[in-house]
Amino acid sequence: MLYDTHAHVNENAFDEDRADVLARIHANGVSLYNEVGTDLADSRRAVALAQRHDWIYAAAGIHPHEAKHAPADYLTQLEELLAQPRCVALGEIGLDYHYDFSPRDVQRRIFDEQLTLALAVHKPVIIHDREAHQDTMTAIAAHRGALRGVMHCYSGSLEDAKRYLNLGFYISFAGPLTFKNASKLREVAAYVPMDRVLCETDSPYLAPVPVRGTRNDPQNVSHVVRMLAEIKGVSFEQAAQATMENGKNLFLQED
Repeated sequence: MLYDTHAHVNENAFDEDRADVLARIHANGVSLYNEVGTDLADSRRAVALAQRHDWIYAAAGIHPHEAKHAPADYLTQLEELLAQPRCVALGEIGLDYHYDFSPRDVQRRIFDEQLTLALAVHKPVIIHDREAHQDTMTAIAAHRGALRGVMHCYSGSLEDAKRYLNLGFYISFAGPLTFKNASKLREVAAYVPMDRVLCETDSPYLAPVPVRGTRNDPQNVSHVVRMLAEIKGVSFEQAAQATMENGKNLFLQED
């Protein structure tokens, strides 16, 4: 019984066989997953998908890549989506200084506005941080003690992970945890308490070993959980149960 807390099965990569993928992953142990939006249209699709399947939940948000395209009323539209019962988080939001598809000042403004919205609607946040560690930390720390959320597909340092844990955040690991050169990331996973860790796929990206290089899907979260179990020195079943409980605690319980 696995919970993939972050996937994008509405991406074009699944257009030809989405229904088959959904049937297969559910039949093979993925009992819950979050379909995560990246802009308003994608967030609407995520909510619609969740409304059709009682084992799928949605998140709605403006990804930093899409920040420059956010319309003037985007917060109102997001609030309407977040009011839907199947929409359990505000995300994927954050900062991305690797690609800079949106100007950094625009990214920071849209990020800050969405963090404020999350507080207003009492929803956890799903944070994207790529090569923007200090600005991401500063934005989240400004709401110390008030925000709930997760650092998605964590790629930062152990010291930053400690700071996020002190802010009450969860740390989520994806396929890179299984990569051969991921010793520093595995060090972070070893440190994060078992009650604060999540597993995800970020499908269709970042397929884990042993299927690295293929189209990823939520079924592959089992490989991430297996690596987490190995790092923690616990059974696969214990790691699966812990990450399931953590996902439910963050996303499926009222604030």
